[in-house]
Amino acid sequence: MAIVKGTIVMTGGFGTACFYTVRGSDKVIARTKGGASKEKIKTSPKFAGLRKQQKEWSGCAKFGSVARYAMGGLHRLADYNITPVLNGMGKSLMKLDTESEIGKRHLRLSAYRQALEGFNLNRNYPLNTVLRVNYRCELNRETLNAIVHFPRINTAIDLLNVQRLPFFRLIVSIGIVSDLHYNTAHNDYEPTLPSLHGISETTTGEWQSTQTILPEHTMTAAFGKIELADMANAATLLVCIAVEFGNVGFTGEPVEVKYAGSAKVVAVG
Repeated sequence: MAIVKGTIVMTGGFGTACFYTVRGSDKVIARTKGGASKEKIKTSPKFAGLRKQQKEWSGCAKFGSVARYAMGGLHRLADYNITPVLNGMGKSLMKLDTESEIGKRHLRLSAYRQALEGFNLNRNYPLNTVLRVNYRCELNRETLNAIVHFPRINTAIDLLNVQRLPFFRLIVSIGIVSDLHYNTAHNDYEPTLPSLHGISETTTGEWQSTQTILPEHTMTAAFGKIELADMANAATLLVCIAVEFGNVGFTGEPVEVKYAGSAKVVAVG
């Protein structure tokens, strides 16, 4: 991989090289094309190990993609591409399966739930630097809900409004990520609880002025239509909190501003 410097600004392919950008960076990345053909990778004994790694990586990619949606859509506030980070986390979890052979290792988040606790969706301005209060979260697996207690918020002191926008709102979400297992019959990775994998419920607060004092209050995010029998140990609950900023829209009502906000996984259970 190379970094393109100077006055050249381009993306796409050019000869044996291709150029692209990644979110969170203003640099143009260059890499060469080529390598072994797809057919050779699929059939050659030389690439047997690579095929096993590719199969496991497909499971990690499924984990990363769905974990985003279990965050209640709050990945829209991320200031970097969180999917590769989640994919890498999935790979680390998969390596902890020391009983299965490589290429067929399971991904059991439920055994290491703390891996996602405290996961920040923002690097420039993490949630704790934007919302400077000591909120408290109560997560209950039996009732499938999360209650977040917010203390009094004085926006002049407790809220970092980087873009100086006129509105903000608080968001709480609860979601579920299932373990993934390797299915020998299908030669693929599948969620242990497919009906629960990646589902979420989100509670969005009312728009508030960024020049106000918000009294102490609670917000609840809950699942209301899931049978408790469906909640097995293979399911991991995620609770996220976000601050989203808004501006005056075309109709005069507040509307969200793209990427203006911060979010974090505050509880896992």
